[in-house]
Amino acid sequence: MLKRQKTKKGTVKVTFALPLDETPEAVSVTGDFNGWDPHANPLIKRNNGTRSAAVEVPEGQVVQFKYLADGGHWFGDAEADQNDEGNSVIAA
Repeated sequence: MLKRQKTKKGTVKVTFALPLDETPEAVSVTGDFNGWDPHANPLIKRNNGTRSAAVEVPEGQVVQFKYLADGGHWFGDAEADQNDEGNSVIAA
């Protein structure tokens, strides 16, 4: 589940969320917004039955990302388009 919310600073808060029951224990979102750093944005367990992380990016920016789970398993987001490199892509 992807959620976008405009902020007053001319940025967009993008929330990356995955269902808790379908998500590995440790998973992070990596992308061009964090230098593909797997430690920058781990998905945190929430009370609403998801794991999520949020980032702010400039409004109108195209964001490339992938999830990284334990064991080096990379996967995309079913709600996002995929580019030729296999990354998920959304417009903020």
